[in-house]
Amino acid sequence: METQKHYNISISGRVQGVGFRYNARTIAQHFGIKGFVKNIPGDKVFIEAEGTESKLSEFIDWCHKGPDYAHIEKVDLIPGEMKYFNSFEILR
Repeated sequence: METQKHYNISISGRVQGVGFRYNARTIAQHFGIKGFVKNIPGDKVFIEAEGTESKLSEFIDWCHKGPDYAHIEKVDLIPGEMKYFNSFEILR
């Protein structure tokens, strides 16, 4: 069984107002990723994501592309401590 990992993911570019958070939730749920996504100042989206290394890798690959109208400039990944989220939510 794969071990669970936690990543703090900061994504910058045109990521607000393009459905990024809603698409991220759909993709995260598809891969069984738990955590949350929220907009943060500076035209960025912040995600805390937990799951297996392989599923997180697929989710992070999606984060580099985003939804159709997004334009991703930078994705920062920082490993973190597990928080054992129960679901993947959109925070306001």
